Amino acid sequence: MAERKPPGMGFETWIDKQVREAQERGEFDDLPLTGKPLPPRRPGDEYAWIREKLASEGESADALLPTPLRLRKEIHKLPETLRDVRSEQAVRDVVGELNERIVQWLRAPSGPNIPVGPVDADAVVAEWRVARAERLAAERQVTQERAAAAEQAAAAARAAEEARSSGNPLSPLTWLNWWRRQIGRRGDRTP
Repeated sequence: MAERKPPGMGFETWIDKQVREAQERGEFDDLPLTGKPLPPRRPGDEYAWIREKLASEGESADALLPTPLRLRKEIHKLPETLRDVRSEQAVRDVVGELNERIVQWLRAPSGPNIPVGPVDADAVVAEWRVARAERLAAERQVTQERAAAAEQAAAAARAAEEARSSGNPLSPLTWLNWWRRQIGRRGDRTP
């Protein structure tokens, strides 16, 4: 810890003396980023250091918002938050915990006067069911498409094996390309 400024000495000279003595002791040697330029800053962005500090701490800028704004953002992001939740009871638990924080804020509001109310758990569960059904249908479709592609690959492999075993010197890929050319020529003839 630095000693107190002696009476009668100006602040600038006292600070300069502190820095000079620290340099002489070698306290500024081997610091990280020594000799590298400072990171660029946008002009007029005086809060960039706050964002950088939050990022280094693993926090988001939402942590700096007043409570009612933070709660409204959580309500708005609720469908995204519940996307990976597996059961209806877990959805109700998440909504219940959010509603508990909303009620606590309503009992002793602080910050700007922004209207925030509890979330209807039944409506959120209904939205979650619809979104989950759509997601499961999309996953089933992807699975079916992958199975069809695997089946086609297996059929091509079987055809290649049959062509090899029958003594045909042409590979199935050659036959496939020949047929594609024939179909393409036939398509050129149609008006």
